[in-house]
Amino acid sequence: MRLFLAARGSHAAACWLSIVVGLVRAGSTAGAQVWNDPRSLALARTATQRRAEQLADTGLTDYRASAHGYVTFLAQLGEGFRTPPKVIKADELELEVYWRTPNLSKQRIIGRRDTLLLPTDIAYHRDHLGIVQNNFPDIIRLGEGDEVRDVPHPLSPRGLADYDFALTDSFSIGAANQRIRVYELKVRPKDDRQPRVVGAVYIDPSGGQVVRMNFGFTRAAFLDDALEQLTVVLENRLVAGRFWLPSEQRIEIERTGSWMDYPVRGIIRGRWEIGDYQINTSVSPAVFAGQEIVQAPPAELKRYKWTGQVLDSLPPDVRAVEEPDIQRVQAEVHALVRGQALARARKATLAARNLSDMVRVDRVEGLAVGGGVSKAFGGGVSANVRARYGVDDRLVKGAVGLTASSGSGASTRVFASRDFRDVGDVAERSTSLNSIAAQEFGSDYTDPYLVRAVGASLEGGPILGFSPRFTASYEWQSALAVRARPVTGTYEPTIATNDRHASRWLLEANRAPGLWLAGTELGVHAEARVRRPYQPDAVNALREATTVRGALSAEIERPFGDQRLVTATTIAGVVAGSSAPLPSQELVYVGGPRSLPGYAYHAFASSFAATEHVEWQIPAPFVPFSLGRFGRVPARGAIAPYVHAAVIGAPVASCERRVVANSATSSCSSLDAGVYPSLGAAYVFPFDVIRIDVARGLGRAGRWTFNVDVSRDFWSIL
Repeated sequence: MRLFLAARGSHAAACWLSIVVGLVRAGSTAGAQVWNDPRSLALARTATQRRAEQLADTGLTDYRASAHGYVTFLAQLGEGFRTPPKVIKADELELEVYWRTPNLSKQRIIGRRDTLLLPTDIAYHRDHLGIVQNNFPDIIRLGEGDEVRDVPHPLSPRGLADYDFALTDSFSIGAANQRIRVYELKVRPKDDRQPRVVGAVYIDPSGGQVVRMNFGFTRAAFLDDALEQLTVVLENRLVAGRFWLPSEQRIEIERTGSWMDYPVRGIIRGRWEIGDYQINTSVSPAVFAGQEIVQAPPAELKRYKWTGQVLDSLPPDVRAVEEPDIQRVQAEVHALVRGQALARARKATLAARNLSDMVRVDRVEGLAVGGGVSKAFGGGVSANVRARYGVDDRLVKGAVGLTASSGSGASTRVFASRDFRDVGDVAERSTSLNSIAAQEFGSDYTDPYLVRAVGASLEGGPILGFSPRFTASYEWQSALAVRARPVTGTYEPTIATNDRHASRWLLEANRAPGLWLAGTELGVHAEARVRRPYQPDAVNALREATTVRGALSAEIERPFGDQRLVTATTIAGVVAGSSAPLPSQELVYVGGPRSLPGYAYHAFASSFAATEHVEWQIPAPFVPFSLGRFGRVPARGAIAPYVHAAVIGAPVASCERRVVANSATSSCSSLDAGVYPSLGAAYVFPFDVIRIDVARGLGRAGRWTFNVDVSRDFWSIL
């Protein structure tokens, strides 16, 4: 899917002023957030009048300044967009900025450089390569009118009639004797079915000048159906003790495909810092001839002196997974208007969580084809249905679910499903690559069992950086048998799972990879689950005990110049409420390219295991070549030597608990509990798209292993 988006702005360093006093309530009226009371309307009219005067009575006739910014394009992948956005392209720009009364604006790009982390032909509208002057004109346009057009400014004569206003909080800003109090004025449309802004403006009551604007848009304002959100933050600062002029600006645009509900989202994140003001220098009117935003000739752009590389210069908050200011504005926007005013209206559309929902191959189903349909009903309520049919097992698998979401990010889902579940704590191979290996070579890195379930899940908003989710279900779990034949080789038998009804409670907490301590990036997933069986095994009349199982995985990355340290840690264990044997599907399975390279797939099954992976990524040469309009493949990949070890607890078996000809076998060749190390090295292709691994297990049953796969960043859509 090709995403074509346009955006503005980039990072700025810290603003000269800081918000030093937290929220002092502007009286009981503000605390109650009364709309259109006399104080609120008077402040809105004063600010509108001051904008109309173009600051003439303050003595400002013109200025020139410089602006430094970044425009980054990110992609977010996977069902529910739980995988954090990944930077695909980053542009760094330097601008000369000019302004002259009454409202003439000119911006000239004198420096521009970019870096490409994945192939893309993304382009930007011209107005996204410059800053906003005078907090927008009376009619707001973005994306040269292709994204937002003809939206009335709340502080305009028309806006006074089209919007409601509520005076809420007051802030003290600045430092020492330059502290100034500003008022927060909430803004919402009288008719949220019309193209309008939603948010807040911050006003200096002494002169009615705008200090800051935070706002988003109603759904009716978007001219492009693919747009999900467009959020703008404009911050001004006091220059020469008299004039509130642009200081920092941020914009974020989220867009998904409109033809199919497929988990790919494009995000444009822009940030600017404006400074070096020169006031009343008699800027010539001739400067403002032609288009507002222009770019210097290539020779001049080339002469601009940059320091370091684009990615090296990106400040941490620009590279961060989420922009806190943008998140706060989005939350405020959702709180001020009905959800329907912001929701993207959709008809029933084709849907898929990933490519493998549409076609896959494994040893149970053989070739399986499927798809799904999703429908948003409004008010945060949506439904989806998906189904898949296996050619060799001749069974239909699928699920149906109904989800209710709130603006805070919380959601509740009820579901019924009949599908496979894998026993592994980590996926050893991408599903699409596994389909190819399974079909051609009989190498299937999945250990599935069949689950028929009904249940509900509750997902909350972020808590201390973690997103929690609780799922309760009643299930019928049973074993699967090999039904397919590969082109070459033979399939391993499946695991022997007892035929059992059970209740299952699962609590998960996920921290999307993002900045942590000392410049590191941390991602964490933790889960705890309880399984309670209800009747004996239908074949063997065996009873099982209630099991409690926990698992934790954490990944930490730390750049050191152009090199990178990467670590991955996993810990998992299960205990039973009696001496009854542990069910096969609750054991901890280790072995394979991710959990234990240099050993056979799921060579170990135990009640406890812990693994540690440490690798050092070093730049390595690659042969560059052109991709046409999608950019150019760089001349650098990476070599990544690594060490890996697993601690396996007892009981340990080489996991021959398998189903052969529909009957379970128990011929397990025991391996000792202990530490199983391995050494390996990987070559990572440019753009981090493909990774080739060679490893050697150093313990008992260790061997040489070779693996080729795409980057794990893309597994969620494959």
